[in-house]
Amino acid sequence: METAGEHTKEPATDRAQQLLDAAEALLIEDGYDGLSAQAVARRAGVNKALVFYYWGSTAELFERMLERYYARHERALTEALAVEGTLAERVHHLIDAYLDYMEANRGYLRIVQQQVSGLGPHLPVVQRHLGDMMQISAGLLAGLAPANGATAARHLHLSLSAMVVNYFTYAPAMGAAWGPDDPMSTTSLAERRAHVHWVVDAWLNHLAAPG
Repeated sequence: METAGEHTKEPATDRAQQLLDAAEALLIEDGYDGLSAQAVARRAGVNKALVFYYWGSTAELFERMLERYYARHERALTEALAVEGTLAERVHHLIDAYLDYMEANRGYLRIVQQQVSGLGPHLPVVQRHLGDMMQISAGLLAGLAPANGATAARHLHLSLSAMVVNYFTYAPAMGAAWGPDDPMSTTSLAERRAHVHWVVDAWLNHLAAPG
């Protein structure tokens, strides 16, 4: 892949959005290594030079893809938290929003994990947004979860993320071990969602218990 340039133009035109959509589709299909200016241009039906007009390199384009993914993710969670209700109701609403987003954007999980496991050049983007997500969790559980210890908000956030993300990560490998249903079928996804809600209820009950 090309090395990062010094400038990244904010994509505000329809053509720029077309290129972003093409790059996103390629990333989901082929991962980070499959992204190139030529491939993006071919997918979008434009000249390769146009990719470099908006982004100085495919590295910058990739980072823009990650930023767009996380912006959507954070927006979905923030909107879920804006719903009024008890703490338990708000947490469960947040979980549904999280699961909905992961189901709709499961292709990105492989991309993010590739950056994390390989200490990729765009790891700082992942780290920054992970910090933002953990602050959302900490704010939601303020006054209920302690700042430190086994039941701290940071542990709850990572445990919840693992329950959601690992399911989609391992689904292609489950095969017969999962049972007769496809792990990604409507029935299996609904069952998984119910399980996550059940675990979170156990957490909340433990945190609310006296002593």
